[in-house]
Amino acid sequence: MTDHPLNGDAVRAALGELTAVLGPAAEAGGTRWDAPAGPLEWSCRETAAHIAHDLLAYAGQLAARPDDRYLPLDLTVRPEAGPAEVLTVVTACAHLLATALDAAPPELRAYHYGPCDPAGFAAMGVTETLLHTHDITLGLGLEWRPPERLAAAALARLFPDAPAGDPVEVLLWCTGRGELDGRPRRSSWSWRAAVG
Repeated sequence: MTDHPLNGDAVRAALGELTAVLGPAAEAGGTRWDAPAGPLEWSCRETAAHIAHDLLAYAGQLAARPDDRYLPLDLTVRPEAGPAEVLTVVTACAHLLATALDAAPPELRAYHYGPCDPAGFAAMGVTETLLHTHDITLGLGLEWRPPERLAAAALARLFPDAPAGDPVEVLLWCTGRGELDGRPRRSSWSWRAAVG
């Protein structure tokens, strides 16, 4: 189940999932996007903007290749941008990350709390996209489940000590979004993107 390569195509596949489920709701707009995104304090709109921010940050790291810090940049989505416009920004940032991954040699290392390879940045991009799409669908009252193959690939790369089980449920548990086989919801967590 973990045979999905972590590369630019994986980021594009995660983006495809996001746009398929959130696109119609974004076109409809409305105040629903002001509701909290699932368990988060951010609104659904703010959470979508956060996805774009992280994808752009990962693309920047791959392009600049710093070895000891994150680039001093932040993405600002203008307050007047509606949900559909925010999803367009997410799309742009996802394609920037996918393009950076396409161009990155496997031996490239860039900073993410240590040296991180392109597959690590792809895994983080996929995970941010899937998890926050899940959060937003909860906030909007939409039925959606992350695809197992992408969840399994991201889980294997970022949470190598994760327990066995359904990869979607395990990924949600690893990131504090649910209980798993009697294990309580996590209140803190971190993933391992850096490589030795």
